[in-house]
Amino acid sequence: MPQQRRNSRRITVGAVAIGGGAPVTVQSMTNTDTRDATATLAQIGELARLGCDIIRVAVPDREAAEALAEITAASPIPVIADIHFDYRLAIAAIENGVAAVRLNPGNLDDPDHVRLVAEKAQEHRIPIRVGANSGSLRPAVVREMAAKGLDHDEAIAEALVESALRECALLENYGMRDLKVALKSSSVPVTLAAYRKFADRTDYPLHIGITEAGTPRRGVVKSAVGIGSLLLAGIGDTLRVSLTAPPAEEVLTGLRILEACGLRSAEPEVVSCPTCGRTRIDLVGLADKVETFLAEIAGSGRKIQLKKIAVMGCAVNGPGEARDADLGIAGSAAGKLVIFRHGEVVGAFDPAEGFERFRSEIQKCTVAE
Repeated sequence: MPQQRRNSRRITVGAVAIGGGAPVTVQSMTNTDTRDATATLAQIGELARLGCDIIRVAVPDREAAEALAEITAASPIPVIADIHFDYRLAIAAIENGVAAVRLNPGNLDDPDHVRLVAEKAQEHRIPIRVGANSGSLRPAVVREMAAKGLDHDEAIAEALVESALRECALLENYGMRDLKVALKSSSVPVTLAAYRKFADRTDYPLHIGITEAGTPRRGVVKSAVGIGSLLLAGIGDTLRVSLTAPPAEEVLTGLRILEACGLRSAEPEVVSCPTCGRTRIDLVGLADKVETFLAEIAGSGRKIQLKKIAVMGCAVNGPGEARDADLGIAGSAAGKLVIFRHGEVVGAFDPAEGFERFRSEIQKCTVAE
């Protein structure tokens, strides 16, 4: 079971509560050109249907900042502006309706500029995320930590903490209290060390993740280990899985991490067994088809009223070991697909017919959300 959640202050991003015991939320970031409001809104809608709670968009120039007026007015979930280098883009984004802004202390730390952003955020009553990344740390801060005799990884973790603390102190000095913080590295151990240190020193709500985690093959593993370790230790109020993949993959992976940590109910939970010498069907292909079909249903805005679905390779793991599943499908020694409910066999079918029957059984249990 996860440890008791860290006691953090609560903020709100739009209508979404973060920290203070609120459910851990899932975020992603659009990869469309923000200046194209139509394409960006289409992607936000898709991600919201999959379960994304908050979306972040890049704001590289003034045109993108101006497009936010249309995007924020029509988005079904709160929009955060991702700001680097130019404080004026943060101010323009706030004026165009974003629910929060992300500032990187590694490339936006001029006190006067930070003050102007803080004043504008307070005027519009929105929070700021201080997002420190190991790749954009100020070299002077890293050298300062290394001078204390710390090894490389420990120096980076301490530099992340110190960079975020200094930026938060600056913002607080300008009256900004609604803050959340991220301290990310592409290294799982560095990220964990930074978050643990920062969590012990402050009550700011924390946005967690492993930055630049890579392609799904590697990035899902790194993110599950890093994010999962923090969540099981009670650390983390909102998360993003950073993958070199379509944003939908980030959202689905984030939801699955929360499910695996017992912080969100799977709707439905899908279990499937490993292959072995008893398997006489294409179990891998079958499991992939079931997962794809469930994602299509979620993307269509419908809800599956099943707690657990099982995809099994043989009779041992099928109606036997998976008898607690609301609905299941398993291979037989004769190469048939056996459909079962709570351990009771519904019927055995040839593979093509069996999958269609299984799809139909799932469809019967869906309702509009």
